[in-house]
Amino acid sequence: MNSSEGAAQSVPMPVDVIKIQSLLPHRYPFLLVDRVIELEPNKRIRAIKNVSINEPFFQGHFPGHPVMPGVLVLEALAQVGGLLTQLSITRSADDTDQLFYLVKIDNARFSRMVVPGDQLDMEVVLKRTIRNMAQYDCVARVDGKEAASAMILCAESRS
Repeated sequence: MNSSEGAAQSVPMPVDVIKIQSLLPHRYPFLLVDRVIELEPNKRIRAIKNVSINEPFFQGHFPGHPVMPGVLVLEALAQVGGLLTQLSITRSADDTDQLFYLVKIDNARFSRMVVPGDQLDMEVVLKRTIRNMAQYDCVARVDGKEAASAMILCAESRS
């Protein structure tokens, strides 16, 4: 993963969903990040997801007792990790086909349920990069209390 500390210093905050869509391939109903609110290039990022009853997964998880599936909380954290990488790299012509795939999740822990009306506050810290892979330490919070955490590994692949 090519990175340049200076390239991302000028990223204005917050990063809105239009910019996020230019950096991630995910679209409805699988784009799980609404806004980036803090960025330290090549180090850490904070982003939010506003959880609404209109999310399609609430129809079946669970009728009458809506809970955001934990695996989607982890997917949201992985997407935030991808945004950290994408916002930190210097763009070149051959970066346009660059995609990052979730490869591994370690130490996943769910501390509380995420329900409609919650705002998921996600913090991702880059722990290390090895060749074309990045390892992230991730925490999702609601109202300042941890909802989920995990160590996530993503790998770069060119399509």
